[in-house]
Amino acid sequence: MNKWIRGTNAVVLSLAVIGIFIVLTIFLNSTKTLQIDLTQNKQFTLSDQTIQTLQSIDKEVHIIALTSSQTQPVMNREVVDLVQEYKKRNSKIIFDQYDMESHPEIAQKYEVDPSGTLVIESGGQTKTIYFYDMFGQGQSQTDYQFSGEQKVTQALVNLNVKDKLKVYFLSGHNEIPLSQMTVWQSALENENYEVKDLNLLKEGKIPDDAQALFIIGADSDLSDKEAEVIQDYVKGNGKLYVTLGFDQDMTTKWKNLDALVAQFGIKDQHAVAVDPKQSRLLTPLTIIPEYGYHDITKKLQDYNLAMLLTLAVSLNADQPVDDYPVTNILKTSDQAYGETDLNMLAQGKSAKDDKDVKGPLNLGYVVETKDKKPKAVVLGGSTFLRDDVIGQQGNRDFALNSVGWLQEQKDQVTIRPRENQMQPAMITGGQAQAIFYGTVLLFPLLFLIVGGTIWWRRRKG
Repeated sequence: MNKWIRGTNAVVLSLAVIGIFIVLTIFLNSTKTLQIDLTQNKQFTLSDQTIQTLQSIDKEVHIIALTSSQTQPVMNREVVDLVQEYKKRNSKIIFDQYDMESHPEIAQKYEVDPSGTLVIESGGQTKTIYFYDMFGQGQSQTDYQFSGEQKVTQALVNLNVKDKLKVYFLSGHNEIPLSQMTVWQSALENENYEVKDLNLLKEGKIPDDAQALFIIGADSDLSDKEAEVIQDYVKGNGKLYVTLGFDQDMTTKWKNLDALVAQFGIKDQHAVAVDPKQSRLLTPLTIIPEYGYHDITKKLQDYNLAMLLTLAVSLNADQPVDDYPVTNILKTSDQAYGETDLNMLAQGKSAKDDKDVKGPLNLGYVVETKDKKPKAVVLGGSTFLRDDVIGQQGNRDFALNSVGWLQEQKDQVTIRPRENQMQPAMITGGQAQAIFYGTVLLFPLLFLIVGGTIWWRRRKG
């Protein structure tokens, strides 16, 4: 009788375990978005911008992957896996794959490349992304950069946008040229901005279609006539984006630039931020500012993405203007100070004295109108926008978020997809043998031994 009861218990327990595995499998299969990303940089986790974009899709989007015998398997796998992740998030995304050589009639409908082409269609609009545009050279011959999420998400964002917002970058005063800010320019264009250069002396006015005027790191001052035109533009519906550069004579030569930001109650203190307590990995002239509470910086702070400013100029707004409420969004630590001896600083020297501005220093403000509409962004540094720096930490997201806020594009104040450094899995012959013997022989043998021991003990007992 006891043997029969023990046998029945064993059968019931076995069935219960099998049932639990079946229920768990069904649950995991139904939870399509549940995943755990154990990679160091979360390279398989979709960004905030991608998730927001997918949540906003309310009509059918057809994504087609067209490949051929010339398509590299690793490219095809990365692209297909990415699109499958998108499809999990929104049932309105339909995904199909075709071989160009087997289905030439489909390939003829689009401008395809034999290495692989991704076509995104919705509402009569079509976006085409070539596989080779999503891949770049990595740090070694076996590594590669994958920017597929950036490309696909931006294609979805731009799919049904007809009108672009035109923004103008002022030139003629030794500003940082657009040729040194190609990453930022390209990112702005991907977010539906049309970026143009403006030499105000040549044009004579700010174009009527200008959604914003950018003055980035001007070295020399504006002329009186230029300053008058820009101030009239700001007094109307115009919006301004100003980032100050560095010049050892800025105390005396930036009369009109200083007046331009002073109309918002912001004062250029003509002092360069120095932080001797900064990270050992950075120079004292490179500041990692603390964020003020604002939509522009909130997600950067949530994701612990730092921003880097070099040769940052200290600002202050202790005499606010009623028409333009300002909010501080960037500041230094208490240990920082503003070096006012710019000639000594230009020689690579700095020493804190009584003439310097005491910390914490303010390095960035946003300006609104009385009715809480964005009016201007004024920053005490501009080097973070250059191609060689903008890719570091949160620089790119801050730059794009501040423009998105200025243009009241709430969906553009976010954390965007990043290029991922992909490393193919490489194992040695010895490791392959160890995996084989461990999974095919050792673990099954171990289970047999444990099961046999339990069975023998029960039979004897």
